Amino acid sequence: MTYHPKSEFMATMMERGFLADCTDYQGLDDALTRGIVPTYIGYDATAQSLHVGHLLNIMMLRWLQKTGHKPITLMGGGTTKVGDPSFRSDERPLLGPEQIDANIAGMQRVFANYLNYGDGPQDAIMINNAEWLDGLNYLEFLRDIGRHFSVNRMLSFESVKSRLDREQSLSFLEFNYMILQAYDFLELNRRYGCLLQMGGSDQWGNIINGIDLTRRVLDHEIYGLTSPLLTTSDGRKMGKSQGGAVWLNADMLSPYEFWQFWRNTTDADTGRFLKLYTELPVDECDRLGALEGSEINAAKIILANEVTTLLHGTEAAQTAEATAREVFEKGGVGDDLPTLALSADDVGDGISIVQLIVRAGLAGSGKEAKRLIAENGARIDDAPLTDAGMMIDAAALANPIKLSAGKKRHAIVKLGG
Repeated sequence: MTYHPKSEFMATMMERGFLADCTDYQGLDDALTRGIVPTYIGYDATAQSLHVGHLLNIMMLRWLQKTGHKPITLMGGGTTKVGDPSFRSDERPLLGPEQIDANIAGMQRVFANYLNYGDGPQDAIMINNAEWLDGLNYLEFLRDIGRHFSVNRMLSFESVKSRLDREQSLSFLEFNYMILQAYDFLELNRRYGCLLQMGGSDQWGNIINGIDLTRRVLDHEIYGLTSPLLTTSDGRKMGKSQGGAVWLNADMLSPYEFWQFWRNTTDADTGRFLKLYTELPVDECDRLGALEGSEINAAKIILANEVTTLLHGTEAAQTAEATAREVFEKGGVGDDLPTLALSADDVGDGISIVQLIVRAGLAGSGKEAKRLIAENGARIDDAPLTDAGMMIDAAALANPIKLSAGKKRHAIVKLGG
């Protein structure tokens, strides 16, 4: 791309690797240099926490605020009642209002670590689209908004086409989702002067819809910008680990496990992730990413520390690093490791090692735990664990024991629950 931006925000997006596409580079860049650009990203309230897959867009909002503009976190209290069909093979389960509100409260705690909320011109604001969606009059909405949408065009969008090509059901409820999302952009522009919507590149069609609708109804010029859909160098979707989603709320994933996720980044991804997920200067990210051999491990520790500090604070990052050093370098038992505390009743006359591995969260089932042992992937106090029939009694737990699955996943088992 040959475009050379004048605004600090666009320059940051381009040099750090955040930018996949933009509806009008020149127009958006000019708007960003003229004054404060209110910008939104939408988040459906489908879970109690955001996860690592959301972190790229949260960092975009953080850079937006750092370069003098106004972030809007739009919570889909209304649209979550419908469910986004984009690139899904099935319909999402529908949630009730109490669950949606609880999910929004959980997500709000994460945003507060990255953005400054308040009443100032550049302060972030959180808005719930239930504000305008809950009270919609269906006939008026069809007449004023629905007439601007061509079904032929809606059928051509990849997210819809992929469902229909596979002959999978797409309900009318879900088909409406893209109209509601377009209407969000119109209302945010009308009510809050919002000029830009950002999102992952899978949202391109939805963003274009909102821009077209706002031009037709209000005759306002607004913009869209998308980020790349990240995959790791080994082809996996960013944000998934062996244990499932990497949550951003500490009560759903400990800061130590979060730190470990970043410490385990592959060599090839380290430089790119430093640019996207930390605020270190680009030159430093390039230098660290180019390290080779065992030296790249130092860069991964910096990555883990920086990302964990932004989310959980400096102290949590330092504790996680200290725990990791104790566990990996000294073979010790780290205080900060996930811990399974058992009562004497739990142990009784003895508890099987397979059950302990499952209860400590190192395997999803007894079958998986037995396979781990059979494949020499399990260790007890850093010694190979080979006997799947081993029983642990209360005497063996007089001192805490450390269980390991592979080299990087550990848990402590102790008496005292």
